[in-house]
Amino acid sequence: MEQNMKIVKNYLYNVGYNILILLTPLLTVPYISRVLGPNGVGINATTNSVITYFLLAGTVGITIYGNREIAFIRDNRRKRSQVFWEIELLQILTITIAYLGFCLFLYFQSELRIYFFYQSFYIIAGAFDVSWFFMGMEDFKKTVIRNTLIKLLSLIAIFTFVKTHDDVGIYILILSLSQLLGNLTLWPYLPKLVEKPVFKRLKLLRHLKPSLALFVPQVATTIYLAVNKTMLWKLDSVTASGYYDYSDKLVKLVLAIVTSTGTVMLPHIANLYAKKRIAQVKEYLYTSFDFVLSISIPMCLGIMALATALAPWFFGRQFALVNRLLMIEAPVVILIGLSNVIGQQFLLPTKQTFTYTKSVVYGALTNVVINVPLILKFGVYGAMLATALSEVMVTSYQLFKVRKELKFKRLFTNVSKYAIAGLVMFMPIYNLNISMQISTISLIVQITLGIMFYGGMLCVLQPSIFRHLDSFRR
Repeated sequence: MEQNMKIVKNYLYNVGYNILILLTPLLTVPYISRVLGPNGVGINATTNSVITYFLLAGTVGITIYGNREIAFIRDNRRKRSQVFWEIELLQILTITIAYLGFCLFLYFQSELRIYFFYQSFYIIAGAFDVSWFFMGMEDFKKTVIRNTLIKLLSLIAIFTFVKTHDDVGIYILILSLSQLLGNLTLWPYLPKLVEKPVFKRLKLLRHLKPSLALFVPQVATTIYLAVNKTMLWKLDSVTASGYYDYSDKLVKLVLAIVTSTGTVMLPHIANLYAKKRIAQVKEYLYTSFDFVLSISIPMCLGIMALATALAPWFFGRQFALVNRLLMIEAPVVILIGLSNVIGQQFLLPTKQTFTYTKSVVYGALTNVVINVPLILKFGVYGAMLATALSEVMVTSYQLFKVRKELKFKRLFTNVSKYAIAGLVMFMPIYNLNISMQISTISLIVQITLGIMFYGGMLCVLQPSIFRHLDSFRR
């Protein structure tokens, strides 16, 4: 009971943490989209996508690797202290090398140079990101609470200092510096959890090879998270990149709720796997998979039902095109939700890193191969379709590889019930969305009715998730 409640609390904290990261820029979207316009939004999206490559190169898979390694030894203070300092100092070293690489890039870059420099504080912030340690300790509370204040201050700064379309640089600088400050706020907690480093005992490089094994899937994942925006900039326009970015931001906000189970369950399952409790690992997986299906299906259909009015209402009429992009990208909520369960809650904690790596590499290759022709033919719609097809590849391959280890009948036992309940919700809400006048009240009414329709149908159909939730509560 106590362990189950801890998982639930950590899930809620992690949902809060992920939403907090996305919410700061998203809460300002209605304001920023009108002040900066599609071109200003596109400059931010384009420069940030390039910075992501340097940040990724600097972290070399350490975020997931550190989370898992701390989970394996979290009950041994001496060992976890040594591992923490080894991984963190390795992270500082690799980020330093990445930043030097960025400086070389900046030297030869003439277009958007000042904006790239402002974005580079994200790279520096990566050197001091120790959230992986607290996740490995299954302590998500500190991460959320300490960052909340920083994010609120950044919101105030945006509304205070970003006033015209010429303030793109100020906007980028506020976001990147808030990320740096947010990461630094976790450090005061470390003295109570880790001992001072004994430098002569530290062996940094022993963590490089296994973290690089997780670096490959992170690189592949970044390809279809950031490359689309870069390609749109080069093959279409910076404005198209802005349209893509805003659609993606809204979908990623929903995904934060769905994928938070992965971050929470990875250290928990890794700890169970280290104790060789394989049967319990699979039971948690079946429950988590069912839970993700129960929330991802209605969220996908909900986005599609609301998209027609949601995009112009939220982003402004300049971004009305985003409504179609949302409809194309919405299935990604289900696909990433399922691959997150299989990948981060089963393959990684049970040390099947190679299978996980192959799945995301295949997804990235699919994205690269089809992205150029689809963008050239359909513009931003083609980039969004490429993203969805890439996720189909990742999820399909992972399910294929675990078919002998997991029982598909148990994984998908309730999928028809969630689909029926979701469709019953979708049809009336979509009709209301295209017929009602766009307003805050109308959207609240539609969302409330959608929740009631879906919840009501689940009460009728009685999926087994109700029994799981009841067992967690007892």
